[in-house]
Amino acid sequence: MPRRRGTRLLLLAVVVIALSLAPAAAVAKQPAGAGSTASAMVFNPNPVATIGSNGLLTDQKDADYPLLNDEREPVQLTHLDGSGYLRGDYAVIVSETGNPAFETDGTFVYTRHDDRFEQVMAYYWVTESQLYLRSLGFDGVTFPEVNADQQRVRINQWGADNSFATTHPRDEMRFGKGGVDDAEDADVILHELGHQIHFSQSDTFFSSQEAGAISEGFGDYWAFTAGKAIAGPQFDEACIAKWDAVSYDSTPANGICLRRLDTNLLYPGGLVGQVHADGRIWSRALRDVHKAIGQERADTSILLAQFDWTGTTMPALAERIVDAAEDLYGPSVADDAEAAFMARGIL
Repeated sequence: MPRRRGTRLLLLAVVVIALSLAPAAAVAKQPAGAGSTASAMVFNPNPVATIGSNGLLTDQKDADYPLLNDEREPVQLTHLDGSGYLRGDYAVIVSETGNPAFETDGTFVYTRHDDRFEQVMAYYWVTESQLYLRSLGFDGVTFPEVNADQQRVRINQWGADNSFATTHPRDEMRFGKGGVDDAEDADVILHELGHQIHFSQSDTFFSSQEAGAISEGFGDYWAFTAGKAIAGPQFDEACIAKWDAVSYDSTPANGICLRRLDTNLLYPGGLVGQVHADGRIWSRALRDVHKAIGQERADTSILLAQFDWTGTTMPALAERIVDAAEDLYGPSVADDAEAAFMARGIL
């Protein structure tokens, strides 16, 4: 295998930054589990995943029906500010169509025809994603925090079947409508959070088209790995956004997915110059790392490597991930991670 260049100074710098931030973080942040809680019903992560079939559910123009309603699951909303609105430490619903979700009895139970259901979905999944990050050590004590401010979310303000994350003019995520409303599928929420993670980790992350493809691939990977951490293993885990995709993808060979994480594309020959298509190379590689060294080790190494990255190429970031794995877990784990990237032609 090729000799790796160490990035121990990078990892040491990350840890030093984390330690320097720890006292301020301890003052500014409430302890884990603090704040108000409420009960709610959500898709966990989406109804296709929980029912275990691509072919039984359709959008039906945003209508409620028993089979779909039955796929909602009870959850606890945490870290709320006690205002009765969906505002908390890690998420705030800032705009919406219809009425804002507001409950004084601590119960946010809606069906998907009600736009407030999507507000609850967004609040729950943004908060749970942050709690997963903190469980990995990205809490301002072990490692620096990642996207740990109050994430702004707009529901159905993008008048098309599309969603995006942005920092201009405000740092927020916007979820669209058309077919299945995007915020009904946790994979879509988590994908956009993947971009927000990159915004928070490096001001220069998006410095090339290849870096844009990396971010798209990581967004799909984050939907897979964070969804698995929060909701547990699911039906056809390599198929991303199975519920959102039912409105526009009826190709059985694609499994009715937004994208898949198990394509056989290779770097660099598989690059076509389109970030979503090229991102499939990166997402496959990250999932292979995940399978090779385990979820916690993979996610921690990937996230550490992304701090202050300058947005160049897949091999450059892959090397940083392998070196982070070596620094954290030793040469054997790093060799397994490296082999996964080599299998995709990236290293």
